[in-house]
Amino acid sequence: MSDNKLANPAPLGLMGFGMTTVLLNIHNAGFFPVSAMVLAMGIFYGGVAQIIAGIMEFKKGNTFGTTAFSSYGLFWLTLVALWVIPGTGAPNGGATPLPYLAWYLFLWGVFTFFMWFGTFGKNRALQFVFLSLWILFFLLAARDWTGSEVIGRIAGFEGIVCGASAIYLAMAEVLNEAKGRTVLPIGVTSKIID
Repeated sequence: MSDNKLANPAPLGLMGFGMTTVLLNIHNAGFFPVSAMVLAMGIFYGGVAQIIAGIMEFKKGNTFGTTAFSSYGLFWLTLVALWVIPGTGAPNGGATPLPYLAWYLFLWGVFTFFMWFGTFGKNRALQFVFLSLWILFFLLAARDWTGSEVIGRIAGFEGIVCGASAIYLAMAEVLNEAKGRTVLPIGVTSKIID
């Protein structure tokens, strides 16, 4: 019998999600406009890296990880497509009314709300990532339905916290495994089967 241990793909997916989310929400908080930097991160790190992590989770037999990373990777790719395909709108000044984008964000919030239930019994850090993410999606949908800059800025700061929590969890998983002990606590609630 061979002892082929597979690497944990979660830190890759969490970093792709976390770093891209922080950058976009620094924009949402009003610090800089959407630029090629955010779009490139959305395609390659938020999109492609998470899809790769999802495929790796599939290989490990982790349905939750496969669904989460693949779905959010595709979220980033579709979001960038909405921004750059002519006539679809968002930050590049296109024609799509914001209420349509609000429905897109709302549906991602509904998906994330149900995925949050899938984190129950897992570590507290992961629970927080999903809790803060569904709140973020609902805030962004509310911003686009109402046109409120105040809600948009609140969403931006909340999104920075959400993305930073994913970065923290990713680094905790890497460092805790590398050192063979808890370097960064994640609030383990039970034995997690990957």
